Amino acid sequence: MLGSLMLLRLNQHFASPALAILNRWLRWLVLAGGSAELSRHFGWSERPFAVLFGAHLIGWFMLESVYHWLAIHAMSVSPLPLFPRFTLNRGGDEWPVQGRFLKLREEIRAAGFKNVQALRAEVADGIHVRASFYHDTEGATRLQVTFLPQPAGNVTVCLHLSTQTADGLRVVTDNHHLPFAGFYPENWLVERRPWRRSFSRLLNLHRERVARTGSTLVPWTTEPLDDVNAQQAELERLNTQLGFLLPTPEHEEHGRISSEGRYRVWKEMLSLNYLGRAARYD
Repeated sequence: MLGSLMLLRLNQHFASPALAILNRWLRWLVLAGGSAELSRHFGWSERPFAVLFGAHLIGWFMLESVYHWLAIHAMSVSPLPLFPRFTLNRGGDEWPVQGRFLKLREEIRAAGFKNVQALRAEVADGIHVRASFYHDTEGATRLQVTFLPQPAGNVTVCLHLSTQTADGLRVVTDNHHLPFAGFYPENWLVERRPWRRSFSRLLNLHRERVARTGSTLVPWTTEPLDDVNAQQAELERLNTQLGFLLPTPEHEEHGRISSEGRYRVWKEMLSLNYLGRAARYD
């Protein structure tokens, strides 16, 4: 338990998905083992410790599953935007003043990426998601660096690389650790690697995936603001059409996410929380 508390405290500073996953596993094992030992100590059950431990593991999994299901339902009926619209960030390319973020920015610059635009989107009253966009030297690969606000004023960063080809494909590689669980357009080749926090390793993976398409690359000509908002509108339309989201007239009574969509989010949320694995989207 002390180790779990220390990891929690450490992650309040680093906001690391890897530390969060480790802490969830440790907390799960500690709570199951502690409750099994208490059951034996107070004579609540005479079954072997291993049986009680397994039963409490399953019990904790069910409790957490119910908690996540309620959280997904709350998100579905809340006014928080599922596909927020971005606006220009008048403050420019704002980065948190922490060593790990400044090191990442220098790594991006060293790879030849140049800043082209900074955006932000309001997800709640006074709470914004900020995004900085960069192009490589050829202008063919666009990097989106997204800063996500966390509890206690912390910030975590996610990287999103995208490249367009002459035959209409969009190759996307990112390390987002939040569940999406919806649908992407057929011409999008999406791969999520939540564990890959290194920019250079993620960039190498992306370039390998682009090379495997064997297609000619098309430089980016649209502004990030126009492109990202068009993406959000298209994703919302597509996911409504395919049944992940409910039609607008049903939102007030049933929420925005369909029952099938909530199951998909729940499944990917558990996979990300304990395995760091996202769903396959291509």
